[in-house]
Amino acid sequence: MSIDDKANLPALTRQVSELVLAGSLQHAEEAFSQAADEHGDYAVAEVLSTLPPQVTALHLAGFDGAKTSLATMLVPPKAWAESLAYMAATWPDDMIEDDPERIAENLFNHIHGVVYATDDEERRHELLQEASSTDHGATAFAILWSLAPREILEVAGEINNRGPHTNIHTTSDSDIVPLAIDLARASEDGWQRSLLELFPDYRNTADLADLELPDDPDEETEFQQRGTRELLYRLRKQVPSVRTQPRRSPRRSMGTDIFS
Repeated sequence: MSIDDKANLPALTRQVSELVLAGSLQHAEEAFSQAADEHGDYAVAEVLSTLPPQVTALHLAGFDGAKTSLATMLVPPKAWAESLAYMAATWPDDMIEDDPERIAENLFNHIHGVVYATDDEERRHELLQEASSTDHGATAFAILWSLAPREILEVAGEINNRGPHTNIHTTSDSDIVPLAIDLARASEDGWQRSLLELFPDYRNTADLADLELPDDPDEETEFQQRGTRELLYRLRKQVPSVRTQPRRSPRRSMGTDIFS
């Protein structure tokens, strides 16, 4: 990218931000497409890396695996990871209460759409590593796992016995299972933390080996499992204000300039 191209980036960033905040997602996509034609995909990635994460979340929330989007294909892993916290701010309160599974399915479509937008395996791993390295990212993945806790337990058992990099075979045909396996392969720590969010009594994979969930999801068990609605509210509480920055206590803080 030339110096002149880089000089245009702040104006393009402002244009896209204004369009997204005005609800004109298609026009924002058209601006991305024009930028890609004139300056290359790098320009789109650069703009997405400088947009406030809440704006990125608003834009990406309008697209899933069924809708093509340059932003979905080109969003930098770190920018996407930061935007995930703000996805919860786009959910209506009454829908969280009345139809949490629908929100969780929409979140799955979003995450699946970004992670598998291209065939680039290295990018896929970077996306999963960055997203699962934050507290809100672990909660977001746990929301997905809550839609299929039995399948996730089966995957956890297979990974515990054989490791994530072998061919994992399960009895489930759920689309959630391949994502869980890919997360475990990309980031063992992220996989473990997402399980801890779903099963808060969990401390290591051995603890899950003999866990059996009741047939009735409303039946209480000695081993606590968080439900979809509870996890949605947990993510809602993790939405940063513009005056704060997301932190993961044992690790360095993220993107201080974005939230200043």
